Amino acid sequence: MARPLDQAKRAELLADVVQYIADHGLADLSLRPLAAELGTSSRMLIYYFDTKEEMLVQALTTQRPDIAALFADVGDAAELRQRLSDFYTASLSGAGATSVRVLLQVLGTACAPHSPYAAYANAAIATFVAALTDALRRIASIEDPEAVATLLISGLRGVIQDRLITGDIDRADRAAHRLIEQNLR
Repeated sequence: MARPLDQAKRAELLADVVQYIADHGLADLSLRPLAAELGTSSRMLIYYFDTKEEMLVQALTTQRPDIAALFADVGDAAELRQRLSDFYTASLSGAGATSVRVLLQVLGTACAPHSPYAAYANAAIATFVAALTDALRRIASIEDPEAVATLLISGLRGVIQDRLITGDIDRADRAAHRLIEQNLR
């Protein structure tokens, strides 16, 4: 009979995987160096997660904020602007920045044909678009709220990526706030 998984160890590994990828990148991710830095073996990582790709998807899933809850109780456009602004800020500091760095790498990789991350990326985007679309429908008379939600999400993701790459905080922050303001009047 197989030994049951140590769920506490598994959760610790998932958090460490996200940090490792944020520090070292996804492009050259190999299980042996990852396992060595995490103080385990590549065999144990496979035992816990089956594949390298599944390990990363599970790690990202644990890091994803509850987007539906983020917008569920928004009462008006001003509050939605503030929530989006707060989300943007949180995505650039602490644990949020670590998760976003990894997510951006996964989204880039998901564009490749037959990517093992395509389903995860699609679900992550769809969840965010649906939650923001629902909030827009509740609080504002916006024509095509799904398109506006897509514009806001994709635009903010692009601004975050720009800021992380260029380090131009002032320009990126101005762009993010302008994007939010112009689409949620």
